[in-house]
Amino acid sequence: MKATGIVRRIDDLGRVVIPKEIRRTMRIREGDPLEIFTNREGEVIFKKYSPIGELGEFASHYAETLSKTSGHPVCITDKDSIVAIYGAPKKEFMEKRISSELEKIMDEKSTFIMKMGDTKTMPVMEGADKYVAGVVAPIISEGSAIGSVIMVKGEEHGNMGEVETKLAQSAAGVLGKQMEE
Repeated sequence: MKATGIVRRIDDLGRVVIPKEIRRTMRIREGDPLEIFTNREGEVIFKKYSPIGELGEFASHYAETLSKTSGHPVCITDKDSIVAIYGAPKKEFMEKRISSELEKIMDEKSTFIMKMGDTKTMPVMEGADKYVAGVVAPIISEGSAIGSVIMVKGEEHGNMGEVETKLAQSAAGVLGKQMEE
């Protein structure tokens, strides 16, 4: 944990304002759920809550099955980072921040499909153009986008089509329903 040098006082209703710079850096938006932790040293720690992260093992198994079925690497993300990957090196993906372009697709609640001949790519991770998305299907739960299912495009993997799109959309639908239960 690193100190920011910022000090805030608690108001009479027990509220603390998280500074704008920290909210921007940590991608904390109005309405985002935060989990609260305490320890014996008296520290209070706020952590962004990831509902998809709660599905950890289930999401990993789903990514594996989807990857084996489609022949493409598959990522499952929450709103900020990658929570499951199969078919590509885990250390290059796990817990990495997703790209702002991917975040925008989720916010729009639209499916992205990279068509043959497209010059515009959709990077999967922030600052890493090596891996691009072939298909992105947002995971919608109770009307809100909470993550995405991504089929990663690679040179050794074929083009994405209707089958891959339907697989990703189906997976996103199942994960969204799982979160509602």
